[in-house]
Amino acid sequence: MRRLLLLLAVLLAMAVQATAHEIRPAYLQVDETAHTQFSVLWKVPAAGDRRLALYVRFPAECRNLGEPAGSMSGGAYFERWKMTCDGGLKGKSVTVDGLRTSMTDVLARISWIDGTTEVSRLTPEHPSLTLKGAQSALQVGWTYFVLGVEHILGGLDHLLFVLALMLLIRERWMLIKTITAFTLAHSITLAGTTLGYFSLPQKPVEATIALSIAFVASELVKMKPGERRLSEAYPWVVAFSFGLLHGFGFAGALQEIGLPQKDVPLALLTFNLGVEAGQLMFVGAVLLMYATVKIVTNLPLSKARLATAYLIGTIAIGWFLERAAGFMTL
Repeated sequence: MRRLLLLLAVLLAMAVQATAHEIRPAYLQVDETAHTQFSVLWKVPAAGDRRLALYVRFPAECRNLGEPAGSMSGGAYFERWKMTCDGGLKGKSVTVDGLRTSMTDVLARISWIDGTTEVSRLTPEHPSLTLKGAQSALQVGWTYFVLGVEHILGGLDHLLFVLALMLLIRERWMLIKTITAFTLAHSITLAGTTLGYFSLPQKPVEATIALSIAFVASELVKMKPGERRLSEAYPWVVAFSFGLLHGFGFAGALQEIGLPQKDVPLALLTFNLGVEAGQLMFVGAVLLMYATVKIVTNLPLSKARLATAYLIGTIAIGWFLERAAGFMTL
């Protein structure tokens, strides 16, 4: 039991550190307005009045038509300018300086004058891209699918909520129903928010998501042998109810990543599929770990469940206090 508690303490430290260093992606949008003429939007994550030190570098043949206009809004720094590039941009390379030493990535979307688009990701390992022109819908969709997978696997709050739900469930069929309910619920609000049918302020949503995790953790602590609480008997109801809330969080992430207005249905569908794929990967990994621990150790699982519940609840309350303080000071 001591080893378990030590492991949980290490995981707690990792979770706190991970959230402290969580960085949102940057976004680069380039629109070809005429032959050799381009309009540029450069969005960089910011904290307060300090922006991330990322700077986009175009080929030497490009020159700005006037000074860039910069502004801070919604936790990001926006810069807009127009430029001309001798010979155009197709076949040329674009680089983001400072990306190699950062913990974020960049989504770049180029809209060509012939109506075609090109979507790519720049990462610390690959901070440059060569513009090739039109992409197929499959290539654009794959970019957003990967973003969805990475978002859910990097979103500790969503994963902890799923883990807490799994600890409530004792039957395989109920697990399937619960995961399906969570998927259906957050897909509804993700789609509705992205398509503009309804919305909620992002920061209060993030704080309430933390509370949803704390609620499920508290239900785990209250579990008693021989008794089945309402949340244990119908975990899919909990999953669906709070899944609607988590969908607003996914929608906010998709908006921050950079949602192409001309590719909304494709980006929405493939991003959501990526979220579901990442979620299933996590569920599979948890089930595999559970089976392995059950086989190779005689660890009392009831005590492990209780210790994990306290860990999840502690992290969730910490997130709530941090996020609530963030939007209450706005």
